[in-house]
Order: sequence, then structure tokens, then C-alpha cells
Amino acid sequence: MGTATAYAIVISGLVNELVLVDINRSKAEGEAMDIAHGASFVKPVNIYAGDFSQCLDADIIIYTAGAAQKPGESRLDLAARNTAILKETLSEIIYPDSKSILLVVANPVDVLTYAALKTIKMPPGKVLGSGTVLDTSRFRYLISRHCLVEPRNIHAHVAGEHGDSEVLLWSTANIAGISIDKFCDRRGLSVPDRNTISSGVRRAAYEVIARKGYTCFAIGLAVKRICECILRDESSILTVSGLLSEEYGLNNVCMSLPSIVNREGRAITLEVSLAEDEKSALQRSAQALRQVLDNLKI
Repeated sequence: MGTATAYAIVISGLVNELVLVDINRSKAEGEAMDIAHGASFVKPVNIYAGDFSQCLDADIIIYTAGAAQKPGESRLDLAARNTAILKETLSEIIYPDSKSILLVVANPVDVLTYAALKTIKMPPGKVLGSGTVLDTSRFRYLISRHCLVEPRNIHAHVAGEHGDSEVLLWSTANIAGISIDKFCDRRGLSVPDRNTISSGVRRAAYEVIARKGYTCFAIGLAVKRICECILRDESSILTVSGLLSEEYGLNNVCMSLPSIVNREGRAITLEVSLAEDEKSALQRSAQALRQVLDNLKI
């Protein structure tokens, strides 16, 4: 995942310096060399293997460390192992008054984002997780296949946990301001089966892992997009994960809601109008995450 992210960032021309840090220094060197050898095909970038000290004061620190999700294993199953790894390493790569933005990508991303906040005590907006940015892309992709419309023209979001309890916000999904069902009716298409698409989004990672053992390319592109919003100060809306402060009556948990992302990080969380069943589903998603946090005593 880290390598795919680095590759996506390099070919985007977004940064001029990128350091790869891994417990296996030799592997980090090999990955950096492999990408650097394409220097004549991309904009100038200095990519190299480094150590924890070189993360300090970086504009963005992308945290991808942790055990990988295995076939049949949920993201939340990784919680204890990866929380321990995070607590062991985080103080070495960032300090409490750092101006860096910490972007957590390792799973379970919502749990680790919360653990990071509790560990380093930075302003909440400066610590965010990749959340459901990828899930949102999967949602739009599946809608696009049914509606025969390019995915970037579809406005639809996935909120809540990046995992089995995530909530697909069908009530606000639209194409050019037209609800998905009405759009399909006007084009003579069948109404999409919401259960099939919802299952497709939730099962996406499991299906990829069952076939190749891991996911990397789409999440690499998702992380690149988050970094782009931050470094270019775009104030774009992404479903990143962060600490909730009474949105929909939820607090003391990190999960995803549509948020404005810019140079400040997760600057503003948007409390959009939702259907009652979606609000209830968000409550259940938050409860599932809170239970994991309580079990881990975070």
C-alpha cells in the first residue's frame, strides 16, 4: 500500500521530495530506486529511503505501517496488532506541536486515527484517516456502471466506519442534481438494486484480497487525492475519517463524514441532511467502533 501510494504521488507530479520509511530498510531502498528510475517520465522528484527522523516537519506524514488484512479477516480484527505498532512508532515520527499533517491509512483506519489522536495529542483537524474515500469511489464506480455515466459526474458518499458497518448515503446520491432512481427512469434504465450495490461496496476489499492477497492500487490513488487536496489547499469535499464533535449526536469516536479538506487538514465536517435510517446506521457504526476502542482501552 505504501509503495502504491508513493508511485501514485510521484506520477502525479504533486511533490518534489518523498521519503520512504520501512522496518525493512533494504526493501524501502529497492522501492525508491525502482520508482526513481522512471525519473525521465515524470516531473522532478527526489525519492529515497530514509528513517523516522526524516519524517519530522514533513508537510504530510502518511502512516501505512501495520499487519496486512488476511483472507476472511475483517479490518477490525487487525485492531489490537496495529494499534500496538502505531503506539510504538508514532512518537518517533511526529511530535505534539508539529506543523505536519498526519494521514493514517493503515487498518482499521478509524481506530488507528483515534489512537493516534490520543497518543500525540495534536489538533483534531491535523490528524485524519483515509476513511471511506476509497469506499466512496467504489460506490460511484458501481453506480456509474449501472447508469452508464462517467464516475466523476456522480455525487455519492459513503460515511461511517471504513468497514462492514459503513453507510452508503443513497438519500443524497445524485447525477447532475437528479436522484439516481429518477435519472435511471429518464434514461429508460432499471432502478439499481441498492442491496447489490451496497454489498458490492462493502465486499470489494474482501473480493480483491481473495484473488490477489491484498489491495493497493485504488487506495494509493485515494491517498494521492487526499494529499492533493491538502497540498494544493483545495477545500475539496472528501469522506476522510476524523474525530466527531456532536455531528448527528456522535462524539468521542473517529469515522468518516463528508468534510472540507485543505491545508489545515480536515477543516470542516459537513452535517448533511440524511434519511432517518441512515442516521440510525451511523449510530450503529459509531457504536461498533466505540466497542473496539473500549476493548482496547483507548
